[in-house]
Amino acid sequence: MTSAPPTPVADVSTGARPRRMSPTAAFWTLAATLLAFMCAAAAPSPLYSVYQDEWQFSAITLTVVFAVYAIALLAALITVGALSDHIGRRPALLAALATQAVAMIAFITADGSGWLLVARILQGLATGLATGATSACLVDLRPKLAPLINTAAPGIGLGAGALGSGLLVEYAPAPTTLVYVLLLVACAVSAVGVALMPETSPRHPGALTSLRPRIGVPGNARGRFLTVVPILVTTWSMTGFYMSLGPSLAIELLGITNHLVGGFVVCCLMGTAAIGSIVFRHRSPRAAIIAASPVLLVGLIGTLAALATASAPLFFVSTVITGFGFGGAFLGAFGSVSQLAEPNRRAALFATVYTVNYSAFSLPAVAAGVAVTQVGLSWTANAYAIIVAVVATIGLISAVRLLPKH
Repeated sequence: MTSAPPTPVADVSTGARPRRMSPTAAFWTLAATLLAFMCAAAAPSPLYSVYQDEWQFSAITLTVVFAVYAIALLAALITVGALSDHIGRRPALLAALATQAVAMIAFITADGSGWLLVARILQGLATGLATGATSACLVDLRPKLAPLINTAAPGIGLGAGALGSGLLVEYAPAPTTLVYVLLLVACAVSAVGVALMPETSPRHPGALTSLRPRIGVPGNARGRFLTVVPILVTTWSMTGFYMSLGPSLAIELLGITNHLVGGFVVCCLMGTAAIGSIVFRHRSPRAAIIAASPVLLVGLIGTLAALATASAPLFFVSTVITGFGFGGAFLGAFGSVSQLAEPNRRAALFATVYTVNYSAFSLPAVAAGVAVTQVGLSWTANAYAIIVAVVATIGLISAVRLLPKH
């Protein structure tokens, strides 16, 4: 059963109280903020080849640049991911946006791979702090609509960020700075919106204790959580695969050199993932997983065929199919867990969910980056897709057997 949204908590600050926006306006402000974080996360992907050509660093360094973002994000999730349960949603989000702004400035001023690493670490920390607070606050405000936003916004944001960045790299001046200037402006606008939101979570003692690195799932949600872990791993490992290797696949195996294509690959996956989330939003979590997982498997098989035949049209069609299945399957997995989220432990639970997500997003992709240097891109991509297909099949069987029908 999903609990009703709590009455927004009044600010406890002294003096005149600023005018707060309505819960509905706050909900959509949060959705836009989450979208901005996801756009920023994907923005560097089409730029990696530009950085590599300009600063002459190795493929291993490129893999490290990709990895440090996810590692920093995971570190934030297991330390400050639940902080908003104690200090309030708004202060946590403002701190995340301030850190994100510093990261954008680091990108703008970067003159080598070292600063690029610093920027990605700051960005990962900011996103990790924001993820638990944003997901929990969306559920605080609109518990029935929140699962859709929490699953669709990452897809839309990652797709839009990659495509927009690719457009700027290919056709706009100052490709390594303009996108970050725009994202810095988005941070400022989001901060103003968050500052005007009502607080939805009262302060609780234990903020310092909550910083102790840990992950955990409330007892009533553990069985459900373990059941959907294979789906979480499947969907987010595919995201890491496309964001790290997708542009390289388009260039090396398919012979496409336009920088926009690198962003378009990610957009095909994540944009259709958002569509899949919307299409399956009225189904029960179990039904969404059962319907969407076979679509994901078909897309993976098509991707393998495209790589074997070096067919660019089949590759993009298969990516779209994979993304659609990803969106529906992740919506089902996330919705299944969010049904059991207790109000005062929502940020902690969602931080744990996203710890699994981003572990699957980063660790297999890093392993793939190392494998590329040993066995080549083609073998690595095929092996990756096969392993993900096996995990997706396990997730489908688990959902059929263990999840409730409603």
